[in-house]
Amino acid sequence: MTYKEALNYINGTLWLGSKPGLERIRELCSSLGDPQDSLKFVHIAGTNGKGSAAAMTASVLKAAGYRTGLFTSPYLYRFNERMQINGEQIPDEVLADIVARIKPAAEKMEDHPTEFEMMTAAAFLWFKQESCDIVVLEVGLGGRLDSTNIIAFPECAVIMNIGLDHTRILGDTVEAIAREKAGIIKPGCDVCLYEQKKSVEDVIASVCKENCAKLSVADFSAIKREFDSTEGQAFFYKGREYSLPLLGAHQLKNAAVVIETVKVLRKRGFDISDQALEHGLYSVSWPARFEIVSDDPYFVVDGGHNPQCAETVRENTLAYFPGMKHIFLAGVMADKDYPALFDILNEAADEFVCVTPSNPRALRAEELAAFLRKYQKPVSVCDTVQDGVEKAKELALESNGAVIATGSLYMSGDIRACFGLY
Repeated sequence: MTYKEALNYINGTLWLGSKPGLERIRELCSSLGDPQDSLKFVHIAGTNGKGSAAAMTASVLKAAGYRTGLFTSPYLYRFNERMQINGEQIPDEVLADIVARIKPAAEKMEDHPTEFEMMTAAAFLWFKQESCDIVVLEVGLGGRLDSTNIIAFPECAVIMNIGLDHTRILGDTVEAIAREKAGIIKPGCDVCLYEQKKSVEDVIASVCKENCAKLSVADFSAIKREFDSTEGQAFFYKGREYSLPLLGAHQLKNAAVVIETVKVLRKRGFDISDQALEHGLYSVSWPARFEIVSDDPYFVVDGGHNPQCAETVRENTLAYFPGMKHIFLAGVMADKDYPALFDILNEAADEFVCVTPSNPRALRAEELAAFLRKYQKPVSVCDTVQDGVEKAKELALESNGAVIATGSLYMSGDIRACFGLY
């Protein structure tokens, strides 16, 4: 099987989409020898911040000398980004070989596994094949019924910021969504939680009590920012100083959760020095999260796509680019709550440039523009993402402005590519 054939198979239209339940992934992994049972995991769920926390945790573990697997989704450019070991993506030929092993097992199943389930199984196989010491495993959707949740017992279950997203699947309140995400908590395991509203924390605490799981909650009052600029930030957490290249106060909160996770891992026997922790945070890379890709003009790429993300983008825009004109390069998925998204972003926006992300679920730029005109601000429509980038840059240069490209992670890769970033 070639790499192209492997991607064509795993992305096959007959099994695309989300089908909650663990029966298929259990059957598939069982036929492959249950590779997940040979691995250790940090399992991370949440609405926002789980990717950033996963990247930070993997960076710290790598700095500590561990052979560290990282499983995330979605990707910016290439499918291979979804599974990495010590920062290196799975090679094309290895992915092809692993999918060739998965295909016969999947074909024998009466209920064919989904794309994400096959991807999860492929990651487990590769991480076992490469003898990973530990795997940082990001939940795809929810938690309780996500295919990653077939793992037996995590070294630490981490639950990040919870908000309203995928409400048709997970529930229409943050408390209902919290219970779904708390499904990754296993009996007797350690749990680290992003500090949030009491009703959500109460749900997580209740599930921990039911499972005799020990809960640690990051203390955001112990964060003291020392330095902040478009180059990065430095902060103290519980009296110790750290540096982080990722921007925004929310990333300091994500880092605090990671620091608490490291404390749990140390208790579990992992040798992670203070220096490894500091170096791992300092050297982390996680693109398209309020990432400045140019300073002439300032051009930010952020994959935020829900109201919580929008609040962060709004706050960061006003904090990092005060007194400047803010041009928002916008593209969204039609099935997202984009009215709520832009009600928030509008508070920081002076002008909009609309594009259509390269995704079948994308809202057409013309439809987005028609909606945005209600804010009575200038709105432009561009035929392609690249045209949108050039238009937004032109507007920013004319007015001492900054461009903020946001609304969907699916267009972030195309935007970064316009700056030669892959």
